[in-house]
Amino acid sequence: MVEAILVEGLLYGIMALGVFITFRILDFPDLSVDGTFPLGAVIMAVSIVNGVPLALALLLAFAGGTAAGAVTATIHNKLGVPNLLAGILTMTMLWSVNIRILGNRANLSLLRNETILSAVTERLEMVMPRQWAVFLFFVAVGLGVKFLLDLFFHTDMGLTLGAMGDNQQMVVSQGVNPEWMKVIGVGLSNGLVAVSGAFAAQFQGFADVNMGQGIVVSGLASVMIGEFLLRSNKIGVLTFRVLLGSIVYRGIMYLGRYYGYHINLTPNDLRLLTGLLIVGSLIVSRYRSDRGESARLRKSIRAARQERRAKDTG
Repeated sequence: MVEAILVEGLLYGIMALGVFITFRILDFPDLSVDGTFPLGAVIMAVSIVNGVPLALALLLAFAGGTAAGAVTATIHNKLGVPNLLAGILTMTMLWSVNIRILGNRANLSLLRNETILSAVTERLEMVMPRQWAVFLFFVAVGLGVKFLLDLFFHTDMGLTLGAMGDNQQMVVSQGVNPEWMKVIGVGLSNGLVAVSGAFAAQFQGFADVNMGQGIVVSGLASVMIGEFLLRSNKIGVLTFRVLLGSIVYRGIMYLGRYYGYHINLTPNDLRLLTGLLIVGSLIVSRYRSDRGESARLRKSIRAARQERRAKDTG
């Protein structure tokens, strides 16, 4: 049970890191995630079945997701379409694209094919149980993606992306084209989402065109839960709390699936539970923000009073 929660949390945590880039770094709500997640899965599955080297197949999945994200940003930039609608358009078109990639099928099995996951776990199974081998693999992958993102956001381009999310006009005044920054940021986000979809297909043993339904909401829930658990402005902590939030979210979903019957909760209610988690996290964040603002106001009032008393006594 514990290892299953940890594995799913880390696997989908890669997707949550992609959602974090658009929603928190770029302030660009992107709904094309629901299409790029299965896009990565179907590209990976078709590549494996056709004998493409595993590393190249994963790279193709990342490239496909990046291209889809670039399409979303281009529709938004060049046609003046709001970011939410641009994401919906890309997500809708990707459903047909995914069907085409699968050869007009809805799903494709990988059970009789070697995958990255099976190749690695077969070697580790000699020294530990398979479930823990899978867990260690996803620990390495999740932390590897996290550290690469940390390094990226310490580069000039990464710092520019972060600055654009806070104040786009300041970035423009520095001579940077914000449209290109959006293409790069949204492309990178969806590339990570597609990589998560590629690993999900290998973990589940199949790729399906409908496996991305509701993914963006679960990614947002992971980001929100992480913000509830840890507060920081350091990029290393920000990315870590996304992975932590994903693990906690998957744990809550696991409890809801297997023990929810005690309170008459069915699997059909899990999306309602996800929505309530997001709303609850927003309420707590707003409460914390209001408390912080009130504390700063009281501190400034006390400082003003002390200064006035000092002037009066002087």
